[in-house]
Amino acid sequence: MPRSIWKGSMQFGMVNIPVALYVATETTSKVSFNLLCPDHKSRIKNKRWYPVGEHEVASTVKGFEYEKGQYVIFDEDDLEKLPLKSSRAIEIAGFIKESELPGELYYQNAYYLEPDKAASKPYALLKKTMEKTGRVAIAKFALRERERLVSLHPLDSTLVLNTLHWPDEIRSTEELNVPEDVKVSPAEIKMAESLVEMMAMEFDPSEFRDEYKEAVDKIVDAKVKGREDLVEAPEQEAETTVVDLMSALKASVEKAKKGEAARGRESRGGHESLAGKKTTAREKSARKKAS
Repeated sequence: MPRSIWKGSMQFGMVNIPVALYVATETTSKVSFNLLCPDHKSRIKNKRWYPVGEHEVASTVKGFEYEKGQYVIFDEDDLEKLPLKSSRAIEIAGFIKESELPGELYYQNAYYLEPDKAASKPYALLKKTMEKTGRVAIAKFALRERERLVSLHPLDSTLVLNTLHWPDEIRSTEELNVPEDVKVSPAEIKMAESLVEMMAMEFDPSEFRDEYKEAVDKIVDAKVKGREDLVEAPEQEAETTVVDLMSALKASVEKAKKGEAARGRESRGGHESLAGKKTTAREKSARKKAS
């Protein structure tokens, strides 16, 4: 486990729980390109440049612009002395039902909360109580020069903290040209439901991989070997012309059925029948080994 990025306390009513915060995710397969000089094919450097004095700046200080061109200088001591309770503690404001939190818009980053050894019992009490009540904690605390709105969820043996967008950061949908009075027939809904059931799956993240990185690796390997001719973009699947929505749905259902039969229900998300039990990735793997 890497080093914690923040240490403080979590306030649960009058109960104080010392905790440490750890980043819960990491990027392991990100494709990264470097900027090179087009003539010499070597990396360039970005310099901090002061345009008025026309010279490079080796180090910088933090400044808050209170008027145009006028700044107040902040140092680390100033930030430590912020008159803000949330700079020292994760203050739980209350508990809500998970359904009340529109995570599709609000969720940002995920962190693990680790209790201090002396705080194991109140930490466990809070986690078990949240599990039993099905509630999510909403809190505020300051991290990296910003006060954050956050949620806390129990997950396995730990608590997960998710930073959330503030309400004023969520853009309105009013300017989108999305019609609201579209009529859909019961037959179209029934056919679409059939397609959804055909594509039903058990979510297993391990079944998905970063194919973009694999594709870039193939081109890198080909360029190094001087055999770029061996790499070709896949042909686009020919589009089937359909005259209406119902025809498109029917064609999609038929295609899904043929795909299930061709794969022998061994691909990700396949299942035995529309009414049958969905097959998990582990079950499929076990069946494959047994055969």
